[in-house]
Amino acid sequence: MTAAEFSALLVLATATSFTPGPNTTLSTAIAANLGLRRALRFVSAVPVGWGLLFALCAGGVGSLVVALPLLRGGILVGGVGYLLWLAWRLSGSRSLSNVSAERLNVSFSQGVLLQFLNIKAWMLALSIVAGWVAGRPDATVRFVQVLPVLLAYAFLSNLTYATVGSLLRHWLAGPVVDGVATGTRLLVFNRLMALALVLTAAWMLATGMGLSGASTAGAGA
Repeated sequence: MTAAEFSALLVLATATSFTPGPNTTLSTAIAANLGLRRALRFVSAVPVGWGLLFALCAGGVGSLVVALPLLRGGILVGGVGYLLWLAWRLSGSRSLSNVSAERLNVSFSQGVLLQFLNIKAWMLALSIVAGWVAGRPDATVRFVQVLPVLLAYAFLSNLTYATVGSLLRHWLAGPVVDGVATGTRLLVFNRLMALALVLTAAWMLATGMGLSGASTAGAGA
């Protein structure tokens, strides 16, 4: 891999990893409600899920997602539905208690699964495979070079957002009235995070339908 190719990969990884999305929104929300330590489970699940998805795309499985509208539609509907479900659970949480823990109990396996339910993640993985790996005589070497970069960015970006969320945690518990934390700020914060998830789901649905339409048009041409 040339220096120019590697630099382009770093730019793409930075732009796609550190911009707000479903993963970074959840990392922030979980850490703000439950603390950084509890958020590390989800933060660690993101690169694992993304790495598995990228490996599948490099192995050719991702092409099936593009070729089969029913499969692509299933992934899209599943991803949108899961994000809306998480938004609903998050919107009513206003205390740093076990109630919040139950509402934001995203397991490691659920965090991994979320990566596979994001149709745009499939498209991004396929784009990276096409641009940096596939069709090259040193494809295996390139895969080994690209994968750690993507995993590192996936982990560091979500860890950064989770750290910000954890730093806001005690402030969000207020304001304090008669010595009791009301959790009003946390309720507002959680509803904003829920709104971000809803908007992300809407964006996924709109762009996913656009991808489906483009694929159908291409097939009919």
